[in-house]
Amino acid sequence: VQLQASGGGLAQPGGSLRLSCAASGSDFGINDMGWYRQAPGKQRELVASITRSGTTNYADAVKGRFTVSKGNAKGTVYLQMNSLKPEDTADYYCNADGIDYSDPVRGPQYFESWGQGTQVTVSS
Repeated sequence: VQLQASGGGLAQPGGSLRLSCAASGSDFGINDMGWYRQAPGKQRELVASITRSGTTNYADAVKGRFTVSKGNAKGTVYLQMNSLKPEDTADYYCNADGIDYSDPVRGPQYFESWGQGTQVTVSS
C-alpha cells in the first residue's frame, strides 16, 4: 500500500495550507492515518492522527489550529493548517496502517506505510 502526499508550499505567518494524502493498492483496509513532521535537525514528531472510527489526536503545538479529517474515498486524509507559525516549517509525512489483502498466498498482512514528505515553509 502506497501513500501519496501533496499540498505543501510556502505560506505567510497566520496563513493556511491544506495537505492531502491518498492511499493506493489493490485491496486493503485502513486502521489509522496520521500526519508527522520533521524540521531540520529535529526528530520526526506526530502532528495529528485519526482512527477508523474518527477519533482524532493532536500534538499540543497544533491544537486549535490544525484539523485532521478523512476524505470520502478510502484511504484519504487531509490536514487543514490554519494560523500557521514559522515553527510549523517542516517536511510533513502522512502515515497509515492497516491490513493488506492483496496477496492470495500469504493472506491478510499488516502494513504500515509512509508517504513521501511534502515541504511546508512558513515565512514572511
